[in-house]
Amino acid sequence: MRKTPRGLRCHIGIFGRRNAGKSSLLNAMTRQSVSIVSEHAGTTTDPVEKPMELLPLGPVLFIDTAGIDDTGALGAQRVEKTRKIFDRTDIALIVTTADSWGEFEAEILSVCREREIPVIAVLNKTDLAGPGTSVLQELEKEKIPVVRTSAITGSGLPDLRQALLDSAPKEFVERRPLVGDLISSGDMAVLVVPIDKEAPKGRLIMPQVQVIREILDYDAYCTVVKERELKAAFDGLTKRPKIVITDSQAFLKAAADTPPEIPMTSFSILFARFQGDLTEMVRGAYAIDGLKSGDRVLIAESCAHHPITEDIGRVKIPRWLTQYVGGKLQIDTVQGADFPKNLSEYKLVIHCGSCMSNRRAMLSRILHCRRAGVPITNYGLTIAFSLGIFERALQPFPAALEVVREMEQSS
Repeated sequence: MRKTPRGLRCHIGIFGRRNAGKSSLLNAMTRQSVSIVSEHAGTTTDPVEKPMELLPLGPVLFIDTAGIDDTGALGAQRVEKTRKIFDRTDIALIVTTADSWGEFEAEILSVCREREIPVIAVLNKTDLAGPGTSVLQELEKEKIPVVRTSAITGSGLPDLRQALLDSAPKEFVERRPLVGDLISSGDMAVLVVPIDKEAPKGRLIMPQVQVIREILDYDAYCTVVKERELKAAFDGLTKRPKIVITDSQAFLKAAADTPPEIPMTSFSILFARFQGDLTEMVRGAYAIDGLKSGDRVLIAESCAHHPITEDIGRVKIPRWLTQYVGGKLQIDTVQGADFPKNLSEYKLVIHCGSCMSNRRAMLSRILHCRRAGVPITNYGLTIAFSLGIFERALQPFPAALEVVREMEQSS
């Protein structure tokens, strides 16, 4: 059995000054000694993550961060790591002692407001002192939920759980489909799954597993084949599939063997919609037409896998782009939480499907690109565009096809 992937968990960031009781609060919420607790300021250096089930919200990921008021050279590095957590925070807890709310808390609130992150003010250590009138008035003026807690006695923890449920983004309360809106009960989907060197031994990769699980959740079923067996599978089927979903690397073979009346797309394009903004990334793909030899392109991956021969992001996509452009491009690659602050030197950002991250992180990166005026697309869209099957790969998505028509008319 697999645990719920991090990308499907509600990310709850715990922010505040040093010694506000953030780590103690995390330990109390999880009923485990997750973070080191000390009376000395600055005990938490790197972000500490703890996945758990927070019913009835479901799977969440708590992230304990270093104090936003940390000082010195090392302190500045810790604060920088804390700031990166904002990019993937779905709900922010601003933890402070019960009698204080100052410039550091206001700065955190400002960042969250700018990013439209729901905020809960946690007035901690109420076993030592109650909140002052001025603090309560300030928080009332800011119109954010306030919870009074004591990590030592456990006071207020049920109220904090309820506040988290009340503040949870809609997508975590209401089901957001990955493929469920493209199929109906009793439908069949055909999944094309190449088994190459990067496929984990004895397992399928995360996007494939998630698609299979959702197909079953919607009372449909699927046939899973390698790309070489797709044509034979069609010949042997007695029922027409509702959709074909392929690994993007097998796009050409799948497109050639799939009857044109059957909608076809890829796992990567499904994740462009599920984790990010499909229409924005469709627009971004058209930047490929404007690339010239020598242009700089950024390829970003949410995970930190060890690349091997014929890696999709480091070898195959650069090769297809080079063939399309007709000249060599300057391609940079980043992994995991790394993402450049300055994007001005890039003509295009190409992102993975972000199956190992969460939607907030992906949307933050899309927003970062938009502010910088740099188009962003993803692996599957890039491959379909460069191979000349872009519209075919977007057949299941009317809104995306409308963008294609707009872009074609304006070009």
